[in-house]
Amino acid sequence: MSQAENTALVIIDIQNDYFPDGRYPLWNTETVLNNIEVAVQQAQAKGMPVVLIQHIARPAVGLAPFFNAETEGVKLHANLLAEAPNAPVVIKSYADSFLDTELTEVLTKLAVSKLLICGMMTQNCVTHTAISPAAAPYQVSILSDCCTSVDNMIHQIALNGVAPRVPLVKLEDVFS
Repeated sequence: MSQAENTALVIIDIQNDYFPDGRYPLWNTETVLNNIEVAVQQAQAKGMPVVLIQHIARPAVGLAPFFNAETEGVKLHANLLAEAPNAPVVIKSYADSFLDTELTEVLTKLAVSKLLICGMMTQNCVTHTAISPAAAPYQVSILSDCCTSVDNMIHQIALNGVAPRVPLVKLEDVFS
């Protein structure tokens, strides 16, 4: 098994509500989306599986400010789906992409031992997934230039906070 086949690219919450016309637009989304598109292209060229994570708010708790089922904002961004049309999509309703989801089962079927995590929001779903107890069996890295948050300061604070526990890498480090 090659290094790439041993690693899954896990892309979290690239959903319409985080973009300029959405309910909760984040900072730097177009650049991050472009970087993620490059990451997907390069991952697929190397035989690295891609897994998409989609957050859907829990209706039992009531309507959320965004990511409500059956809205345009909850949908994964069309560019991401165009780049990875056959990628499995794991639905979550918590910041931790492993919590009450099928992510572990999907990763087991892919027979991976390493995770390259990226997405939105850095300080919430990205870091919670990376340090999840369920992520412990995997060698986890965060693809830092493929993440974003509310603003650059929150993004940097989150990366600095998680860096002692999870290696931070950039596109050029992984796909050179």
